[in-house]
Amino acid sequence: MKKSKQDIAQIVQEVKQDYFQRREKRRNYELQWQLNINFVMGNQYSFISPLGKILEDDKRFFWQEKEVFNHIAPTIETRISRISRMKPNMNVIPASTDESDVQSAKLSKEILRAISSKIELGYLVKNALTWSEICGTVFYKVVWNTELGNIVAFDETGKALKEGDVDVIVCSPFEIFPDNLSCENINDCKSIIHAKAYDIDEIKMVWGVDVTKENVKSFTLDSGYGNVGGLGYDASISKVSNIDLDNHCILLEKYTKPNTLYPNGRLIIVAGDELLFAGELPYKNDDMNSRTFPFIKQVSNFMPGNFFGTSVIERMIPIQRAYNAVRNRKHEYFNRASLGVLTVEDGSVDTDNLELEGLSPGKVLVYRQGGKAPEIMEIPDTKIDFDTEEDKLLDEFKIVSGVSDLMSESYSNYTNMSGVALQLLAEQDDTRLGNSLDSLKASVCLLAKNILRLYKQFAVLPRLLKIAGEGGDVELYYWDNSEIKSDDIVFDTSTDLGETLGQRRTMLLDLIKAGLLYDNEGKFSQSMRKKCLDLLGFGLWEHTLDINSLQINRAQEENLEVVQNKSVEILSIDEHQIHIDEHVAFLLSKDFKTLKNKNTVQEKLLLHIDLHKKMLKLQIENENNFEKKLSDK
Repeated sequence: MKKSKQDIAQIVQEVKQDYFQRREKRRNYELQWQLNINFVMGNQYSFISPLGKILEDDKRFFWQEKEVFNHIAPTIETRISRISRMKPNMNVIPASTDESDVQSAKLSKEILRAISSKIELGYLVKNALTWSEICGTVFYKVVWNTELGNIVAFDETGKALKEGDVDVIVCSPFEIFPDNLSCENINDCKSIIHAKAYDIDEIKMVWGVDVTKENVKSFTLDSGYGNVGGLGYDASISKVSNIDLDNHCILLEKYTKPNTLYPNGRLIIVAGDELLFAGELPYKNDDMNSRTFPFIKQVSNFMPGNFFGTSVIERMIPIQRAYNAVRNRKHEYFNRASLGVLTVEDGSVDTDNLELEGLSPGKVLVYRQGGKAPEIMEIPDTKIDFDTEEDKLLDEFKIVSGVSDLMSESYSNYTNMSGVALQLLAEQDDTRLGNSLDSLKASVCLLAKNILRLYKQFAVLPRLLKIAGEGGDVELYYWDNSEIKSDDIVFDTSTDLGETLGQRRTMLLDLIKAGLLYDNEGKFSQSMRKKCLDLLGFGLWEHTLDINSLQINRAQEENLEVVQNKSVEILSIDEHQIHIDEHVAFLLSKDFKTLKNKNTVQEKLLLHIDLHKKMLKLQIENENNFEKKLSDK
C-alpha cells in the first residue's frame, strides 16, 4: 500500500525524534569513550566537565612540569596483541550422523574458511578488538551485499547484476543506539537505531534520492602543541578534536524486533527528511529461521544491567593521572636541585640581572657592601619518596589492567625459573584476559552462524568453491543454499589463547622423547613422521620433498576410490606397509562409520589389504633370499 506524503513525513519525524532522544540518554557514555580515546592518544590532562564537555587543564605556572608518561597505550596494545593471537577458526557440527549431513558440515566449514579469507576476518576481528578494548564495546553488522560476487546477468540498461555475497562491517559503539540502555543483550532490545554519517552523493548513487545536507559533527584525531611540556619547552600531543563534515547527512536505520504488529519485524531507513525504505527485516538470521537484528555485540568487560561494556582504561585513568603527577613533581624537584633557588636580601644585588642571567659558570656576583650575600636554599631530599610512589603506581597498572611483566616485556628476567613455573605464570596472565576472550569467541561463533544463515537464504544460484586438500590438491565444488543444513558452530579448541606454535612444538618433542609416538616394535612409522612434521610447521616441505607423503596421499585416494565403487589396482611401486596402515586407519575412522555402503567398502578394502600383505610378505622373502645368496658367495 502506497503511503501519502503526510504519512511519510510522520514516519521520518518519529524516527528522527526517537534518535535525538536516544542520543541524549547516551551522552554520558559517549563522553567516557572520548575520554578513553584521549588518554590512549596521550591527551591525559583532559577531563569531563559538569557541563558535559571534554575540557583540558592548563598549566598553572610557566615552570610547571606537565609532561605525559603514557602507560595506558602500551597496556592496551599488549592486551590487543595477546587476545588477537587467537585465530578465528570455526567447526560446523553435522545436523545428524547421516552421510549427507556430515558432508554438508564439511562443506559449511569450507565455506566459512573461504569467506573468512575473502572478507579478511582476522583484520576485522583485530579492528573490532581495538574498539572494544578502548571503548568497552563494539558491534559486527552482518548483511547481504548485492554489489558483491560474480556477474550473472545484465539488466536492460546494461548494468551488471551480481550474485551478491556476505559483507561484515565493524560498527563502533558511537553508531549504535538501543531503545533501553539497561538491556544486557541485543535480543533483549525491542529496537535498535544504527546512525552513520554518509556523503549525500553516495546516498544518491545507492538509493536514487536527493537528500539535503545537514550540519553533521564528528571527531578526529589531531596532533598539535597543547598545554603540556616542561620548563622551557612545549610538547606535541594527539587528541580528539571535533570537526564538521561537509556535504554529509545522518542516515538512520531503525530495526524493530518482530512483534504482534510486525511478525517479521520492521526496518525503516531515513536520511535527512526523506524516507528511503520501510518494510520488514530483510534477514532470516535467528534460530528457527526467524528474523532479528543483524548486529553482534562484543565487549571487553561485561557490566551487569548495562547494554554497553566497560574498558580497563576507565580503571587506569586515575592511576595514570597520579603517575603523571609523581613523575612531573619528581622532575620539578630535579630542576630545583640542579638550577637552585636563591634567597636574596632586598637591595643587596641587581635582581633584574640575576633573574635574566641566573648563576652562570664564572659569573661575578656583586652585592652591596654590608649586605647579605645571596644563598641557595637547601632542597629537602624527597627522591626516595618519589621512587617508592612511582613503583607502587606501576604495580597498580599491572593489577588493574591484567597485563604483567611477563606479558608486556619484550625480554624476560625469569631465567632462574623452571619451564613449568613460567607456564603457570603465562596461564595466570591468560586468565586475566578471560572475559574479553570469551566475548570474542561468542561473537565470532555467532558471526559464523549469521554468515551461514544468509547463504542459506540468498545463495540460490550455484557457486564455485575451491577446496585445498591435505596433499596440496585443489578441488572445485559447486554448491547452493540447499547444501547448507547445519549452522551449529563450535570454536576450534586448538586456537585457545595460551596454545602457541612454540608450545605445541615443545609438547610434541616431549611426547617423542617419552616414546609415546612409537609403534609396538619401537619404531617411528613414516605416517607418524609425516604428522609430526605437519604439527611442527613443515607440512609443505614434507609434501614436496618426501616420497613417503606421496605414498600416503596415494593410499588415501585409493580409500576414496573404493568408497566411490571404483576399481583399485596395486602397483609395483607401492610401499605396501604405508598403504596397509592408511587403509586400516580409514576402516577405524569416524568417516567410515558414517558411510551408507560401509559393508561393501569394508569387504573390498579387506581384500585389498590382504593383497598388500601377500605382496609385502613376498617382497620380504625375496629380499631375505637375495641377502642369503650374497652371504653364501
